[in-house]
Amino acid sequence: MTVTYVIEGSGVTGLDSFWDVMGEAVNGPGGYFGRSLDAFADCLGGGFGTPEDGAFVIEWRDHARSARALGHEETARRLEGLLRRAHPTNRARIERELAEARAGRGPTLFDDLVGIITDRAGPRALRLV
Repeated sequence: MTVTYVIEGSGVTGLDSFWDVMGEAVNGPGGYFGRSLDAFADCLGGGFGTPEDGAFVIEWRDHARSARALGHEETARRLEGLLRRAHPTNRARIERELAEARAGRGPTLFDDLVGIITDRAGPRALRLV
């Protein structure tokens, strides 16, 4: 049996609220489902609320609104935070990504999250509605 988790995109106003909305979709009120891109990818692997056999679908409602909230501005905000604590060997890459985000170019957090879902759970595991 396939389980469907519903992300209410109208509740996504930035990355922090995405973690809250996703956690509640999978694990109920106050639920946890990662608070970083790496943790999110790990959680999609099963055992943190999703079935171990991967039989689930994420239905992302009002995804266009979420895409705007998780766009280049929010991507730049995240990269600025990463840059402050980055290892010196990663600084140049983060600075390039930050410059692109500030210019409104390159992948956004929304793109990254969609990519993580489809990579970890498969392309049919995501419904954008």
